[in-house]
Amino acid sequence: MRRFLGKSLFTPNRFLIKPQIKFQSFSYSQDKKILEHLTNRSLLRIGGEDSLSLLQGLITNDMHHFLNGAANIYTLFLNIKGRVLYDTIIYKPPEENSFFYIECDSQILDQLQRHLKVYRLRRKVEIESLEGEMKIWALFNPSDFKKSEEPDLKLDGRIFPCGNNTQTSSKSVDKIIIYEDPRLGNLGLRILTESSVEREEIVKHLESEGPYLEEKNPSYKEFRYKLGLGEGMEDLPPGKPLPLEVNGDYLQGISFHKGCYIGQELTARTHHTGVVRKRLMPLMFDELPREDFKYDEMITNEAGKAVGKFRGRENKFGLGLMRISEALNSQKLEICGSRVTVLKPFWWPQESQKEELSAKGNK
Repeated sequence: MRRFLGKSLFTPNRFLIKPQIKFQSFSYSQDKKILEHLTNRSLLRIGGEDSLSLLQGLITNDMHHFLNGAANIYTLFLNIKGRVLYDTIIYKPPEENSFFYIECDSQILDQLQRHLKVYRLRRKVEIESLEGEMKIWALFNPSDFKKSEEPDLKLDGRIFPCGNNTQTSSKSVDKIIIYEDPRLGNLGLRILTESSVEREEIVKHLESEGPYLEEKNPSYKEFRYKLGLGEGMEDLPPGKPLPLEVNGDYLQGISFHKGCYIGQELTARTHHTGVVRKRLMPLMFDELPREDFKYDEMITNEAGKAVGKFRGRENKFGLGLMRISEALNSQKLEICGSRVTVLKPFWWPQESQKEELSAKGNK
């Protein structure tokens, strides 16, 4: 087995977990779940005594969450202009303090590795690609989707700073490490395995009562779009999106309390204004489109005015960067002649909106 910084690829678990055990930390409804191998996602491994400080100066989230017990965090790497280069999830292996795994889109794996090496300078840090050595899986419940029962509010787009990361659960057994997705509970689990591990081996270590659907029925990408989450370079082309417009704050990926990091200035300035006018939102097509749409294709309302830009589609669900207020108040939306409905994500936070409404009511 390959070794890194004196450790094996997977740290032996000090607390032996027997097969067929139900992980109490990861509870699901009795609906069927889907376990999908995410072939478009890869891992880097970064270790050394200066690895935490290196990442702290490059990412939007706070690496000190790991010192407080976090198992993983969602975060973004920005360029000097404050635009998103790479969306990632950083994992701390159980019972291991000497290195981290960084999950990213497979197409930008080499770019991210070079980016880290440029800023490494003389720090004691080792960075290594695990392409072909490890797999990333998603376990999700396709019915774990609901519309918000909250009344429609007029203050959508408020910035919601992430608090302390609460995803402290992870399990390690054999060649498998299981984490909760740090972005949103509805996204289920993220599972890291050695490349030799197959689907059946993972299933036997999960909840014994199952049941599990076949892979990609529906796909994880379609499920993400239904929720309104962008992921990878197809949805977030390097150097184009802004971190707040892709809901980085709503997904617990941006800390407004940490020290400086590359690209912080624009993000902090937008944070002080208090409102983001455009955000990624889920789209639902009335009928399955017969053609593919170009990235940035205009989404127009009944008056022919552009209220959003197309980002991606999987079957009848898509993703758009929408002018929130205008899109939600439109009577009719179209993209290249195809009727589409914009949906307000149920998981958007309401706390700051309720507080402002209350403050106005008390004046």
